[in-house]
Amino acid sequence: DPPPARPTPAVKFYDPLNLAEQEFWGKSNEATIGWLRQSEIKHGRIAMFAFVGYIVQSNFVFPWAQTMAGAAHPSPDLVPEAQWDAIPLGAKWQIFAVISMLELWDECGGGGAVPHYTNGRKPGQYPPFTLFRDNVHFVLDLYDPFGFSKNRSAEKKERGLTAELNNGRLAQLGIFGFLCADKIPGSVPLLNDIAIHYNGDPMIPFEGQFSYF
Repeated sequence: DPPPARPTPAVKFYDPLNLAEQEFWGKSNEATIGWLRQSEIKHGRIAMFAFVGYIVQSNFVFPWAQTMAGAAHPSPDLVPEAQWDAIPLGAKWQIFAVISMLELWDECGGGGAVPHYTNGRKPGQYPPFTLFRDNVHFVLDLYDPFGFSKNRSAEKKERGLTAELNNGRLAQLGIFGFLCADKIPGSVPLLNDIAIHYNGDPMIPFEGQFSYF
């Protein structure tokens, strides 16, 4: 497909690094475009989760115990980055283990249920858990779990994808705005009144607990 200009009609097609004409890792240009589109959609979705999660965590945490020993969740008085630091190391590894398994399922196409995203898969489509459901236990699919999208018109699907792309791009700017405002005082003037300074490094998720070096 030609690169769409619809998501940002004011900017049109924006590719200052000329990525749309590259061939990564010796693969075809079509495979490279598939990788780039999948990557943008995935990172946009993660950023939307992060942006909403940051706002929620700043005001509310689960009222039940976080650990089997009865320890409470980190207080919302802490900035979300500091809340992450306060989570036990074992809990962090559990989160990363789940993320790793989801990434592996995506890369293998759900055990062959869909092609790889560099080989013709619909951009942004996450493989169904059919193989897992049939052999382990029931779990909802991440992509259209209730089947609301399958009967939508092509026009509505296109509009939904455009909205998702734009919201994801905005969320990436938003979450990094929060991180910068907390780490570098005054870097985001609009957030000066609500930013709480964070002494750690948001780019080191296991700071003080684990390191390869």
